Amino acid sequence: MTAARPVFYVSDGTGITAETIGHSLLTQFTGTRFATDRIPFVDTVDKARSVAARIRAAGEAAGLRPVIVSSCVDAELIQALGESGALVLDVFAPYIAPMEQELGLKRMPQVGQAHGIVDFDTYHRRINAMNYALTHDDGMRLDYAEADLILVGVSRAGKTPTCVYLALHYGIRAANYPLTDDDLDSDRLPAKLQAYRRKLFGLTIDPERLQQIRQERRPNSRYSQLETCRREVAQAEAMFQVERIPVLSTTHASIEEIASRVLESLGINREMF
Repeated sequence: MTAARPVFYVSDGTGITAETIGHSLLTQFTGTRFATDRIPFVDTVDKARSVAARIRAAGEAAGLRPVIVSSCVDAELIQALGESGALVLDVFAPYIAPMEQELGLKRMPQVGQAHGIVDFDTYHRRINAMNYALTHDDGMRLDYAEADLILVGVSRAGKTPTCVYLALHYGIRAANYPLTDDDLDSDRLPAKLQAYRRKLFGLTIDPERLQQIRQERRPNSRYSQLETCRREVAQAEAMFQVERIPVLSTTHASIEEIASRVLESLGINREMF
């Protein structure tokens, strides 16, 4: 088997930007194996040279030229990383010159600016949204007046991770309500949710995939039986149809895609922080 090509996401900050862009790039090359690693807070030339040596060694071990996806803003750091012999992809390079020309300004590089606390109001909104998601998880609290949206679905359909993602990245106050046997025995919306109909979004999932997830959580239980999963999913989807609640299958969707589709469907326009 061909060795995996080493890919490093290197940043003078958290590395989130480099990793996000790099991951999107690598998914376009499905026939190639990659071994990825994120190296954050490379904010001095000495650190960059040490990282370059590490990357050079990884390339020699793999017998393949490494790839660096860098979001470092200092040109000296980029130059030092180049000592690794790797292909260095500067994620900002294609955009800086056109922006400078358009704005008539030179950029002012600031390390860690993309994921620092630039606006305390928006930062606190994210924290408050996260607290809201945690206290309104799995129907623990039903006071939904302040909710931006409420995800509804059977247990383990992906409601909680989606709520957490929406809170962390968009500052969305997202609650979730698990449909119980009592709820599913009727094809009507639970009375507790009637007043919040415009905030509701349904999540569903293929029963076979649901069974696998539940089996990991509660092995060989009635909860994880395929028959149980099929019944619950069918009843939930029938309810969504009767009540005309927008719904999305999470079976093959990433959290990022689920979140984007939920926001689009409910008409919530919020920038990512």
